[in-house]
Amino acid sequence: AIRFDRQNIAEDEFDGLETAQERTQRWISIRIIYFTMFLMSLGFSIILTGVWPYLDKLDPTAGKEFMGYVVGANPFGQMIFSPLFGWWGNKLGSIRLPLLFSLIVFTLSSACYSMLEVIPVHRKYWMLAARFFVGVSSASIAVCRSYISSATKLKERTGAVSMVSLAQVLGFVVGPGLQAAVTPLGNNGVQIIPGILTLDMYTAAGWINVLLGIFNCILFLPSLFQERRIAAREAMMHHGMESEEETWKQIKPDYLSTWTLIVAFFVLVFNFVLLETLQHCVDLTWFAWTKKQALYYMGILMSVGAVVACVTFVGIAPLSKRFQERKVLLWGGFFLMVIGRALYIPWGSEPPIIAEYQPENETSVQFGSENETEIVGCPSIQTWCYYIPAMTITQFLLGYALTAVGYPIGVTLIQTIFSKILGPRPQGVWMGLMTGAGCLSRVMGPVFVSYVYTHYGTIWTFGITTIMMAASMVWLQLVNKRLVPPELPPSPPNIELQDNQDYQKHRIEEKGYEVRANRPEKMMMVDFYSLSTRQEIFGQTLQTL
Repeated sequence: AIRFDRQNIAEDEFDGLETAQERTQRWISIRIIYFTMFLMSLGFSIILTGVWPYLDKLDPTAGKEFMGYVVGANPFGQMIFSPLFGWWGNKLGSIRLPLLFSLIVFTLSSACYSMLEVIPVHRKYWMLAARFFVGVSSASIAVCRSYISSATKLKERTGAVSMVSLAQVLGFVVGPGLQAAVTPLGNNGVQIIPGILTLDMYTAAGWINVLLGIFNCILFLPSLFQERRIAAREAMMHHGMESEEETWKQIKPDYLSTWTLIVAFFVLVFNFVLLETLQHCVDLTWFAWTKKQALYYMGILMSVGAVVACVTFVGIAPLSKRFQERKVLLWGGFFLMVIGRALYIPWGSEPPIIAEYQPENETSVQFGSENETEIVGCPSIQTWCYYIPAMTITQFLLGYALTAVGYPIGVTLIQTIFSKILGPRPQGVWMGLMTGAGCLSRVMGPVFVSYVYTHYGTIWTFGITTIMMAASMVWLQLVNKRLVPPELPPSPPNIELQDNQDYQKHRIEEKGYEVRANRPEKMMMVDFYSLSTRQEIFGQTLQTL
């Protein structure tokens, strides 16, 4: 009698795609990608709170307008080079060289940022260049996303993309924390190499990037990082193709779905960046908080929001197993973001406190231990402050809470569905386009704030963004049925009977099945992909033996 080990039928335990060692190597490589994504986000966020005082220290004539260029240089460089890095990774068929190159650029640019005091002239332009090249290095995010798509099976994809998004969020959260941790070094700092290397509260952030960049380079050495791509092999075996290339060449991407998701990604990130940019303005303008109060309260709120976002990222994978991913994207991501934006449209009846800048009429408060005044409230130079009601703290908190849940769901599932729609093909260029769309939103967000919010106020600002989110949600609903992975024509079931000893190969030509068997008294394992044909498969196998 033949005994079948049915426990190995489950794909989770054995699917014939890889050995246990290959699986371990694959997941090591994926976790190295998680760290790389964390570092790229950290490289952007760690300098945000210190860039203005550092720039002012290097060149007091630079001004805040130039600071905007310095902050925007990072996403601008990433936007331009993301498709190029993606194309490079596709061309090589490997991500090691593009990622090592990007990490070297990241390390050198961060070192340059921390040594700007050594340069005698044009320091602000050197800072601009350093931040631009840090942005260029972070274009490797497109390559990382492409690798995650090719190194995960379909059932693993949602969880892996969730962890990638979580790594990026942690990078944004940890960055300002590290900057705060080095503030005890002070403005003058410690002279490591007199006249050349100074470690102060501004330059320490760059040196942290340098150390982490070197460590990340080590992780990509061949002894630690081994590329294990499995998505194309999975599709090839499931559809009975001769090669991986033949498999993905038969799958044409749905261009309407892919570009829909790219635009949806832009809209989603744009709304998040807009909120991130406006938070400080809202606190000072509508709630009449001092800068000290704003930093304190927003620090607490952002910390709570980060915890909520992390919990949401972890919960996306199990939620997507219970409901269709596109439904979770639509109602858990975009719907919450639409409501969150609509809540920011002022509904109160009380006018805001007007901050008059004339000395005889100024509204001010005392703060700190020094005898100084700080003007708070809605600036009188913004004429809309006189007729638009103030935003309430309640609606601000509700809108922020919905964003903390909706944004992680939306940004994760857009990338997940996008990678599945593209199929097992190399995705470097496509992921570069999606990354570029996210970068474009980070460039346009501050521009939108500086013009629309400053000139027209909150009703126009959040009214426009609510309409943007609602229109994207409606369009996603219209193309909802197309947001699914492509399918190849079904192939005959593939049955494989095997054990650990030598075996003979028998073929059933008329059915197109391939059966491997040895002596009947040995235990056999059956691996098949079409469970609906189980009885037919067993019958044919027993008849052959």
